[in-house]
Amino acid sequence: MPIRRALSRLVLMLFVIVTAALSQEIQKLDPALGQLVPAGAKLERVATGFNKWTEGPVWTREGTLLFAEIPSNNIDQWIPGKGASVFIHPSGYKGSVPYKGPEPGSNGMTLDPKGRVTVAGHAGRTVWRLESLDPHAQVTVLADSYQGKKLSSPNDLVYKSDGSLYFTDPPYGLQTQGDDDPAKELKVNGVYRIRDAVNQKPGAPPDHSKLELVIQDMSRPNGLAFSPDEKFLYVADSGKGIWMRYRVQADGSVSGGALFLDASADPAKGAPDGLRVDVKGNIYSAGPGGVWIISPEGKHLGTIKVPEIVSNVAWGDNDGKTLYITASTSVYRIRLNVPGVRPVF
Repeated sequence: MPIRRALSRLVLMLFVIVTAALSQEIQKLDPALGQLVPAGAKLERVATGFNKWTEGPVWTREGTLLFAEIPSNNIDQWIPGKGASVFIHPSGYKGSVPYKGPEPGSNGMTLDPKGRVTVAGHAGRTVWRLESLDPHAQVTVLADSYQGKKLSSPNDLVYKSDGSLYFTDPPYGLQTQGDDDPAKELKVNGVYRIRDAVNQKPGAPPDHSKLELVIQDMSRPNGLAFSPDEKFLYVADSGKGIWMRYRVQADGSVSGGALFLDASADPAKGAPDGLRVDVKGNIYSAGPGGVWIISPEGKHLGTIKVPEIVSNVAWGDNDGKTLYITASTSVYRIRLNVPGVRPVF
């Protein structure tokens, strides 16, 4: 009997330890989180050992994950069952002298409705498209300047169903990362729209007449995404530690910017950054302590705790229910109940 009791105690202790470890990965703040995150959901690290800051994940139609390794000036590719390797280098800055800033690489990525990878060039100061999933494929530059002034450092981007492309342009890719950087030509840290970007011909130069400034009063506009019905545009302001929500007008402009959720008082490491939405309209965003899950009404439902600072997220796998997460030196994933909004596959 004593042996049986000891074994029972050991089993119970192991169960408590495992349960505690799993529960630490998910901070549940609202019962509604249970509809989105499966019981016992497990955060899995799929790749690690990268240089300081991974960003901009996108799941391709070929079933691979691309992500930016910004300090190394790389776009890396992770292939299930094979691991990660450098896909494109250099991905951002291509000058002949060493870059003096901390972030020489490209940043956010997304797919256009035709499945082509579109890249926020960050230190390269452009937005560009890869015409096929080949590191040597033709590159089409979609934007490089606004009203004759160079973009600062395009950070993240999202397509609307009409083929227009929205992107943010804070100064993080400049050498000092500040508003007073001598290379910064635009006074605003804006959110821009390229009308009909999807139909720009391969290799054609940017049509500057199609580039519009839609938001110009944010501190550090960063990640952005549309609600599933495209009535709203969500934008993370990593400078103020908040998320904003804007109403999308019929002509593609936005209005009525209002505070959606404030994370500035959270002491955990990290800030509002890259974000995506699921088909029910919930937002999944990099934030303090991990990935914040936010209801369409702006309620913080819970946080997927990640042991590194999170930069961005992307929906992946065939069913779109796996959330891939880029963090400081690693890429993680977690299976969820509800698929994400992504380009038609």
